[in-house]
Amino acid sequence: MTDLDFDRVPSAIGDILVASDGAALVALDYAGYEARMKALLTKRYGPFRLVERADPLGASARVRAYLAGDFTAFDDLPVATGGTEFQEQCWRALRAIPVGTITTYGALAARLGRPKASRAVGYANSLNPVAIILACHRVVGHDRDLTGYAGGLERKRWLLAHEGVRM
Repeated sequence: MTDLDFDRVPSAIGDILVASDGAALVALDYAGYEARMKALLTKRYGPFRLVERADPLGASARVRAYLAGDFTAFDDLPVATGGTEFQEQCWRALRAIPVGTITTYGALAARLGRPKASRAVGYANSLNPVAIILACHRVVGHDRDLTGYAGGLERKRWLLAHEGVRM
C-alpha cells in the first residue's frame, strides 16, 4: 500500500485538499470532491492511504500564498499527474497559461497541434488531478462561457476573479 502525505487548507472556496508522494504533489482538489480525488489516486497507485501531515512539500503554504495573491507560489512546485501522453500534453499546456488570462478549449487543442480535439482537451481537463496549479479554471468555452470545472463553476468563477479576469 502506498502512503501519500495529505493536508487540508481552509479557504474562501472551501477546504483545499493536497496530497504528495514525498517527491511531487499528486493531487490538489476540493472538499466535497474527495471521491473524485480518491478515484484518480486509486487508478494511479492502486491501494493507498492518506496520511495526515502538515504542509506536505510546502504545498499547503503555497496554497495559502496563492490565495493571498502570490501568483508565483506554485511556479517551481513539482507535480506528478500520471496521465496518458495526451493528458500530460494538455496538463503541461494548462500550467503554461499565464495568470490573469483565459483561453478556450479550441485554442488549447490548436496549441497542441490537434485543432479538432477541443472535446478531448475538455475531457483531459476534467481528469486534471492537480487543480489550480494545472490551471484548467483558465479554460472557457468558445464564447467565453464558463463551462465545466471539476470543482464547480462557482469555484472557477472565484479563481478567475481572484486572478483578475473579468468575464
